[in-house]
Amino acid sequence: MDLPDKFLKPYDHTQTEDSLYKKWEESGYLNPDNSPESDKTFSIVLPPPNVTGTLHIGHALGLSIEDIMVRYHRMKGFKTLWVPGTDHASIATQTKVEKELSKKGIRRQDLSREEFISHIEEFAQASHDTIANQVRKMGASVDWSREAYTLDEKRSLAVRTAFKKMYDDGLIYQGDRIINWDPKGQTTISDDEIVYQEEKTKFYYFKYGPFTIGTARPETKFGDKYVVMHPDDARYKEYTHGQKISLEWINGPMEATIIKDENIDMEFGTGVMTITPWHSAVDFEMAERHGLDKEQIIDQYGKLLPIAEEFAGMKISEAREKIIEKLREKGLLVKEEDYTHNIATAERTGATIEPQIMKQWFVAVNKPFKMGESHIEGIATGQEVTLKQLMRHVVERELVSIHPLNRYERVYYSWIDNLKDWNISRQIVFGHRIPIWYKGDELYCGVEAPTGDGWEQDTDTLDTWFSSGTWTFSTLGWPENTKDLEMYHPTSMLETGHDIIFFWVARMILMSTYCIGQIPFENVYFHGLVRDKQGRKMSKSLGNIVDPLDIIKEYGTDALRMSLIVGNGPGNDLNFSDDKVRAYKKFANKLWNISRFILENIGSLDIKKPETLTQNDQSYLDEFEAFSKDVDTDMKNYRYYLASEKLYAYIWHTFADIIIEAKKEALAGGGADSQSAQYMLLTIFKKSCALLHPFMPFITEEIWQSIKSGSDKDLIVHTWPIAE
Repeated sequence: MDLPDKFLKPYDHTQTEDSLYKKWEESGYLNPDNSPESDKTFSIVLPPPNVTGTLHIGHALGLSIEDIMVRYHRMKGFKTLWVPGTDHASIATQTKVEKELSKKGIRRQDLSREEFISHIEEFAQASHDTIANQVRKMGASVDWSREAYTLDEKRSLAVRTAFKKMYDDGLIYQGDRIINWDPKGQTTISDDEIVYQEEKTKFYYFKYGPFTIGTARPETKFGDKYVVMHPDDARYKEYTHGQKISLEWINGPMEATIIKDENIDMEFGTGVMTITPWHSAVDFEMAERHGLDKEQIIDQYGKLLPIAEEFAGMKISEAREKIIEKLREKGLLVKEEDYTHNIATAERTGATIEPQIMKQWFVAVNKPFKMGESHIEGIATGQEVTLKQLMRHVVERELVSIHPLNRYERVYYSWIDNLKDWNISRQIVFGHRIPIWYKGDELYCGVEAPTGDGWEQDTDTLDTWFSSGTWTFSTLGWPENTKDLEMYHPTSMLETGHDIIFFWVARMILMSTYCIGQIPFENVYFHGLVRDKQGRKMSKSLGNIVDPLDIIKEYGTDALRMSLIVGNGPGNDLNFSDDKVRAYKKFANKLWNISRFILENIGSLDIKKPETLTQNDQSYLDEFEAFSKDVDTDMKNYRYYLASEKLYAYIWHTFADIIIEAKKEALAGGGADSQSAQYMLLTIFKKSCALLHPFMPFITEEIWQSIKSGSDKDLIVHTWPIAE
C-alpha cells in the first residue's frame, strides 16, 4: 500500500506531541463522563505540585507512572478519572514572593495583608500556568475539566467544614505546647519543612553541683534548675527524686531539684543531664510528665531574654563564647571537645530552628471520639476511637495496601506510634485562615463568618497539609454528596514519593477516615528519588538539576518516560542519565522504521485473517498471546518496570530482529504465505503498539493513526489486547 508522507522522513517528536495532546484534550477522552458506562472504575488524584515554580525530574517520574496506570485502566474498559491540581504551598510560596519583592526594595511589612496576598496570587497563577503546560508536555491524560487548587473556594469550604467538625468533636484545641519556630520567617513550621545540616561545633562539659553535665548549647542553660538521671543508675543512688541541692551556676548560687526519669540513657555521657523544657521537645515532654516549671530563655527573634542578665538581647552566635568564658572564669568548665551533629534549619529561610512553647492550634491525635458514619471494615458507626487508631487500623487490616509494603510498613507504624498532637497553625498570611472569630471574651468557630459587628478572625493560617489532607474527597465535591464522590471514592490509587509518607499520605488517611468514614485510597505506590548518573541527589549547589522540558525538547517525551520507568521498581531510587534517554530515542526511531516496513509490505489495513495461517505464523501469534498475558500480569501487579523492559526487548529483538527478518522472503513471494505473513505482522504490531501505549503514548498514537483499520478507535481509548 502507499506509504503516508510522514514516514518518508525520520520520526520528529516536535511535530507530533503537542498536536496529539491537543487532540486528546479536545476529544473529551480524558473526561470519564464521556466514556461508555461501566461497573468498573479507576480513580487517582495527582499529588498537587506546589505553585512555587516549575516541575522537576521527580515530578516527571510521578507523572509517567500515574499516566501508565490511567491509560492502562482506560484501555481495559474502566471508567477512569485522574484529577489534576496544584497546591498553594503556603510557606514556600509566600517566602518565594517575599524574596522576589525584596529584590525590588519592597518589604512585606510595607504592604497591607490584601496587597501582599495579591502579589502572591499573581505569582501563584503564573506558576500554575507553567506547571499545567509541563503536565501536558509529559502526556499526562488528566481530566482538566475537574482541575482543583488547594486554595480555591470549593477546597476552602471543605477545609472550613473539616475544621469545624474536628473542633466540635473536641479534636482541635488551642494550647501551649512546644513547636518548631523559624525566627527568621516568624512562623511555626512542620517537621517536613526542616532541613538538617551538619554542623561542626564544640561540646562542653560543666560542673553542675556534684555532677558533670554536657551540652552543645550553653546559651539555653540559664534557667536549668532540674538535674535528671535514671532511677536505676547505681552511680547516683544516694540522690532521691525531688531532692534539693544547692550549687553555683551561670548567674550565681541557685537551688536545683533532682528528677528521676526512666527515659534517660545511662550510657550517654555521664548519665546526668539538666533540662531546658522551653527549648527542647524531649525536655518539654519530660517536664510535662513530672509537672515541672518551664522558662523561656530565647525570644522569637533568636535573642536572649533578661534571664541571661548581661547577655540579654544578644543573638546566640554572639553570646555563646562570652557565656563559655564566664563559666571558665567561675571554674565550672570541665572540658570541651570537637563535636559534629545535625542542626535543624528552616527549608525556606535557612534559619536555625528554635523550639518554643507557644499558644497554637493543635489536632489531638490521641483523644477518643465517637466515630461518625463509618464505611471502614472493623470500625463501627458510633465506636469510640482515636485518630491515631484510625491511621493504624486501615493499614493493619490491609484496607490500604502499600507498594512496596515490606519497605514502608514498619516505618509507617513507627511514625504513627510516636505521633504527637499536630500543630496546624502558621503565622503567615497566605493560606486558609483559621475559621475562628473573636469578640471580647467570645469565641466562634464556623464554616461561615458570624453575623454582627465586632468579630475579628484569627490571623493565623492553616498548615498546608491540613488542606491537602482532604485532597482525595474535596476534589470530588465534599462536603456535598456528589455523584463523583459516590462513584470514585475511595480512590483506587495514590502514587507519590516515599519521602512524604508521613506528611501527606498519613494525614490523608487521618482526614478521610475521620471526615467521611472512608479510606482515601485502596493502594499507595511509592516511587523513589531520581538521582544523577553518579547516584547523587540533585541540587542547585551541585549543578546537576535536570529540567524535563530540556530533555523532552531534545529526545521527546516517550524517550524520557521509558528512561524513567524501565528497570525502576517501586520505592527504588533511579540514577538518571542522558545516555539512557538517548537509547529510548533510538527505540522510538526503531518503532517508526518498523511501521514504515509493515505499511510498505501489506496490501490493506483491513486485512482479514486468512482461512489458513502457516504453522510458523500461527506459532508467532500464539507466542505473542502468551507474551501479552505475561505483560498484562505485570501491569495488574504494578510491575511497570518489568512490563516496559519486556516490551522493549520483544519489539526490538524478537519482532524486528527475528520475526520480520524471517518473513521478508514470504512477503516478497506473494501468494498465501505472503497474506498469512501480512496478517500476522500487522496483528502483532498493532497489539504491540496498544501494549506499549501507556509507556510511550505519543509515538504509538501517531503510528496508530496510520495502521488502524476503519473500525478502530483512537489508541488512547482502544481496547487493551488482553481481556479481563
